[in-house]
Amino acid sequence: MDTAPAAVLADRAAYVEAVEQVRVAAAAYYGDGTSALDDDAFDRLMRGIALYEEAHPGDAVAESPTGQVAAGAVAGGDVVHTIPMLSLDNIFDHDGLLRWGTGLARRLGREPQGFHVGPKIDGLAVAAYYTDGKLTRLVTRGNGTTGEDVSHAIGTVDGLPDTLNEPVSAEVRGEIVLTTEQFDQANRIRAQYGEPVFSNPRNAAAGSLRATGRAYTIPLSCYAYTLLPGPDAPDNDAFAGRTHSELVDTLGRLGVRTVADTPVGTRTLRDLDAARDYIDTVAAQRDALPLGIDGVVVKADHPDDQHDAGAGSRAPRWAVAYKFPAVEKTTRILDVTWATGRTGFLAPRAQLAPVDIAGVTVAYATLHSPGMITKLDLRTGDTVTVRRAGDVIPYIVGPVVALRTGEEAPIELPDRCPACGGEIDRAQERWRCLQGRACDLSRSVEYAVGRDQFDIEGLGPKIVERLVADGAVADIADLFTLTREQLVAATGSEKNTDKILANITAAKDRPLSRVFCALGVRGTGRSMSRRIARHFGTMTAIQDTDTDGLQQVEGIGPEKAAMLLAELAELAPVIAKLAAAGVNQTEPGPPNSSDPDADTPAAPLAGMTVVATGSMTGPLADLSRNAVNELIERAGGRAGSSVSKTTGLLVAGANAGSKKSKAESLGITVVSPEEFAEMVGAYLG
Repeated sequence: MDTAPAAVLADRAAYVEAVEQVRVAAAAYYGDGTSALDDDAFDRLMRGIALYEEAHPGDAVAESPTGQVAAGAVAGGDVVHTIPMLSLDNIFDHDGLLRWGTGLARRLGREPQGFHVGPKIDGLAVAAYYTDGKLTRLVTRGNGTTGEDVSHAIGTVDGLPDTLNEPVSAEVRGEIVLTTEQFDQANRIRAQYGEPVFSNPRNAAAGSLRATGRAYTIPLSCYAYTLLPGPDAPDNDAFAGRTHSELVDTLGRLGVRTVADTPVGTRTLRDLDAARDYIDTVAAQRDALPLGIDGVVVKADHPDDQHDAGAGSRAPRWAVAYKFPAVEKTTRILDVTWATGRTGFLAPRAQLAPVDIAGVTVAYATLHSPGMITKLDLRTGDTVTVRRAGDVIPYIVGPVVALRTGEEAPIELPDRCPACGGEIDRAQERWRCLQGRACDLSRSVEYAVGRDQFDIEGLGPKIVERLVADGAVADIADLFTLTREQLVAATGSEKNTDKILANITAAKDRPLSRVFCALGVRGTGRSMSRRIARHFGTMTAIQDTDTDGLQQVEGIGPEKAAMLLAELAELAPVIAKLAAAGVNQTEPGPPNSSDPDADTPAAPLAGMTVVATGSMTGPLADLSRNAVNELIERAGGRAGSSVSKTTGLLVAGANAGSKKSKAESLGITVVSPEEFAEMVGAYLG
């Protein structure tokens, strides 16, 4: 399905307005990296303009971006590019890639001689000019015909050496970016100098490359994608006859960092079927990459194919950009609300003008903490960049300061706890009610008795509230010392009380992973609780470890490890009460794991990422999704939530939907719940 359908332009007035919107947005994008339009909206308007002009050729205006190199009437600069820096046409799905390949073959009158594919890096295009191996000039893309001289930045761009490994005269073209690490470093530097933080890496790279007169320097990176002879090269045919792959290899040999040096690398492929596999692989890794990419560039690799295909006024016909669905969009903050979480921490949330991001309508985003609001200088009414990567909760990257109108209002920070009205501890960046977990004890207890934690059926919200109000439950450990009289008073029923008491007794035998999850340790959930429990085996081992020990668990870094230790110290009295009440404190291991001399069977899912989708049937019919994930991990696998090239197995229940279709298209093994139960049953016993 096309991820960026064209904007519908009903008449010439709408067409002219769209042209102006694109022109202004392109001027901002190629000027300082900011824009009132996100990439997806820009692409929609561009396609709408092209479709309107195709249907009404007589209405086309001279300012139309469809015939301009940089997709907009953008001011360039004083430096004329010897060879125009063309744009790329966009496609948005595999069908579009196939149509482009068919059109290329038809234009050539033969099949292309191979393709070069690599990541489309989301940065600012530049041309770097070397004379006798020395970097002498750095120029932005500008409008594609002329660019701005930014040679003052020479020496500040990692990956673009001042001196090449060979004394050649050449033009290197690449993308200037800030990696994730550099972006964080840049905002720390900005904060030290009292300046607002950058909203996103692309804008930060564009602004920093052009900036002069600052008291500080922002580190930048460059990833080159092609090599041309320099305007003063003695032999303008120095690189003639080389394939695009060979040019990228030559750049690497000269000491320049290239797109091939990204974690996903580049490929030289025979056909577009292989290119589609590479695209799927890159898409699956996108969120984990240390720099921003928004697609994959597919190019005819051989120079004869490039020559014969030619180029239009705006884009080459032998190359195309496969654009991924946008994970960032711009929208407005309408309001900010405050709540207090189960552990007592204040949780601000932004209400947004609804926006579609990667197929999901986003109307709210987390703001994490008052410190984040202050650091980003967020205001109600701000136009903000919102990011949604993978399955994580949407969050605000930062405000688009250039679009402020003066009507934005400061976000009011609470004076008292939103839940209980009590005092707030402001000592840390994340504010907390002074009562901590006791602020909203009922919520903590409701969470602990849930199906994926202690699973104490019968203890609904009203009964929990009554137990808390009566003083019968002051923490979750008190659940296991409740008397019959206390429960009868809370439920009003002796029959229900007997059932609940039986369920409480059964809950004492839950595995450590569920007990740990029931504690509500900040920074952990069901998956992380399982990982911690399986790594350490006992609650005592967890409590006795240090930050280095915790970091041995997948997904725990230094900051999270320190936070977990602080949480465990705070919860130590509750953990002791649970142990005294006879609640299990160990995690079951693989069959026979307690007997070192026994022949332990190999885990059937060892090293495999397994995704479960749809309604489970057969032996798994009564299991929650979390319980199914527990089975996966006990059988040696890793429970996943989305299907990608790295998925090893899909368990497809009834109404499996798109995940099953995607798994089948990727050649991933798909099994029914019954088949899965048979796979792991003998191992788990």
